[in-house]
Amino acid sequence: QRAPGAAPPSPLCPPVGGGAAAVGPHPWAPAFAPGHLRDVGATPAGSEAAGEPGQEEEAEDRLKEHMDNLLDKSAKTRQAALQSLRLAFSSKTLSEFLLERRLMLTDSLEKCLKKGKGEEQALAGTVLTLLCLQMGSGPEGEEVFRSLKPLLVSVLTDSMASPGARQSCATALGMCCYIAAADLEDLVSCLSCLEGIFSPPSAGEGGSAPTQHGPLHCSALQSWSLLLTICPPSHIKSVLDNRWLKLPPLLSSSSVALRILAGETIALVFELAQDVEEDLCHQDTEFLRAQLKVLATESNKYRAKTDRRKQRSIFRDILRFIESGEYQEETIRFGLECMYLDSWARQRTYQAFKEVLGSGIRHHLQNNELLREIFGLGPPLVLDAAALKASKVSRFEKHLYNSAAFKARTKARSRVRDKRADVL
Repeated sequence: QRAPGAAPPSPLCPPVGGGAAAVGPHPWAPAFAPGHLRDVGATPAGSEAAGEPGQEEEAEDRLKEHMDNLLDKSAKTRQAALQSLRLAFSSKTLSEFLLERRLMLTDSLEKCLKKGKGEEQALAGTVLTLLCLQMGSGPEGEEVFRSLKPLLVSVLTDSMASPGARQSCATALGMCCYIAAADLEDLVSCLSCLEGIFSPPSAGEGGSAPTQHGPLHCSALQSWSLLLTICPPSHIKSVLDNRWLKLPPLLSSSSVALRILAGETIALVFELAQDVEEDLCHQDTEFLRAQLKVLATESNKYRAKTDRRKQRSIFRDILRFIESGEYQEETIRFGLECMYLDSWARQRTYQAFKEVLGSGIRHHLQNNELLREIFGLGPPLVLDAAALKASKVSRFEKHLYNSAAFKARTKARSRVRDKRADVL
C-alpha cells in the first residue's frame, strides 16, 4: 500500500511512471507515461513466434470454416461458430490472418446482430469486440468500429432486445470506441449513450438506483468509466460539474457488483479531478463519504457473507483514496514480465480487457501490440531457449518462496488485526 508517487515496496519489477494518464493510445487523451515492465533474460524483437507450419495451416482452415458457418441457416450452427471464434480470438494473436478477412467477418457479424436472437447477438457482440482488439487502433480497427457502431447503439437502446444481447453490445460499444475511435465526436456520443443506460432520467440526483437488469447497468457503467479515462480535460470538467452526481445513487443498488463498480467509478472521477486540478469539495461530498463509510463497514446479515467481505475490502480502499490519495497497488505478472496497476484508471482499463479476454489476457499482454502500447510495455519480447531454461524455478525453490510469502502475509495480517482490536 502506498501513494501513487511513492517508492515501490520491493526492488523487483520497478515501475517507470504511472498515474491516471498512463493508459490509452488516443490522440486526444492526456500525455502518457511509460509503462511498468520487467524483462528477465529476454531481448525485444518482432512478433510472436510461429508454430509448426502444418499445425498453423490446420488451425487457419478451422477458422475459415467457422467464419463460413456464420452464414449457415441453422442458428445452432452459427452460435457454435461464434463460440469457437470467441475462444480463438481471445487466446491467440491473429491480426495478420484477420486483416484480409475483416470485411467479410464484419458483414457476417452484422447479420448475426440484426437477425439473430438472444445468445447469438450476445456472442456476435463479443466476437466483434475481439475482432476490433485484434485489428488495433489503426485504420482497419476504425473501419470495423464505424461500420457497426450504429447497430450496436440500436441493440443497446432497444428495450425489447434480450438483456444478454444489450449487455454484450454495451461492452462492445465501450471497448471498440476505446480502441478505435478517431474522432472526439464518436467518444462523446458513446459516453452519452452509455450514460442513458446506467443512469436514466429517473435515477438522477436524488433518484433511486435501477433495480432491473443489474448486469446490463454494470456493463454500461464499466464501458462509460473506461471511456472516461481517455477523455480530454475539457470534457472531464463537464463531467465533474454535474454528471458525476448521478453515480452516488447507484451505491444504494441491490446488486453488489453495481455498488462496487459505482464506488470504483467515483474513485476514478476523484482521480481525474486531481489530474485536471479541479476541486470536488461540494456540499454532497460529505454525504458521499458517509455513504462510503457505511459500505466499508456494513455487516447486515441479509447480504451474503462473501458479498459483505468483498464490498468492505474494496470500499475501504476507495474511502482511503478519497480521504488521503493512497491507492492499493496491484502487481500483474505474465510470463517473465510484470506491470503495476497503481491508479484507478489503469485498474479500470485492465479489468475491462480482462473481462473480454478472460484467461487469454496474459497471452495478449505478452504478444498483442495494442495492449502493450496501451500499458506502455514496449515491443513484444522474444525468448531464446537459454533464457527460458534459466527462468524456470525448481519445485524446492517454489516451496521456499511460498513458505516465505505465507509467513510474511500472516505477519502483515496479524498487525492489521491487532490495530482493529485496539480500535474496538
